[in-house]
Amino acid sequence: MWATLGASEGNGLEEGSQRRTDGIPVSPRWRHLGLQAHYRCVVFVFAILLGCMLAVPVGAQQQPEDPEDDKQIGLWLDQGISTPLSPDKSLDVEFHERFDEGGANLYEYFVQGGIAFRLRPWLTVIPIYRYQRYPANPKIAYENRLQLNLTLSKSWGPWRPNLRTLVEGRFPDDRSASARLRFRPGIDYTLPLRMARPPVLVVSDEFFIVPGDNPFFNGGSAFTQNRFQVGLRSPVTDSFSIRPYFLWQSVNLPTGWDTNEIVGISLTFKVPRKSR
Repeated sequence: MWATLGASEGNGLEEGSQRRTDGIPVSPRWRHLGLQAHYRCVVFVFAILLGCMLAVPVGAQQQPEDPEDDKQIGLWLDQGISTPLSPDKSLDVEFHERFDEGGANLYEYFVQGGIAFRLRPWLTVIPIYRYQRYPANPKIAYENRLQLNLTLSKSWGPWRPNLRTLVEGRFPDDRSASARLRFRPGIDYTLPLRMARPPVLVVSDEFFIVPGDNPFFNGGSAFTQNRFQVGLRSPVTDSFSIRPYFLWQSVNLPTGWDTNEIVGISLTFKVPRKSR
């Protein structure tokens, strides 16, 4: 067990700042390994941020419609798996399939993965890479993305307000690159039911902002999209949960805002941590 000496609330890796509770000093080798892990995390996050910042237009092209725009009633399927790497880190991988036109047309699917760093009980940082395909789009076949997920959350009894900020660099196959910011405030409320695993009401509203030139046509504003979502997360076991949800997707087009209704089902699985 470790005890941090001094009043500083830093990472406790400074020279002489940690000491075993039994009075034995921490060896320089362990301090060096801790610093190496910390610097690797910082470099990883910086690389993702740099990639998003470099996502700037490289040339003028005729602007097509953003392939993210759903049509008519949509059906979204989400699957996520989280594998613990340490008490404060995990490998998170997600698979997504999106259907529109009443759920009859698979217009988009993607896979993404990243390492979640839980730097504080209220702060999680996840650098992410995403590969995305548009099988029904005649102009854009695929897209690569670099993302940085910054999530703040805090529990007060059954309430858990949260804010997810996503810094995103988009790299389509035949479009100029672009950067985008996504802000998603939300709140989770654990329903007061006498159950071992009570369901959780999940409500969020996500705002999409393109700070520079947008390679996809839009209504002439940096505010390009909004997604309001209501869902109910039901834990089936300690490691598996299912969340049906309803989502309103509004896209800012040159002709005005276009709103579509989407039904989604999200499945989440957490690999149990092995006890030693």
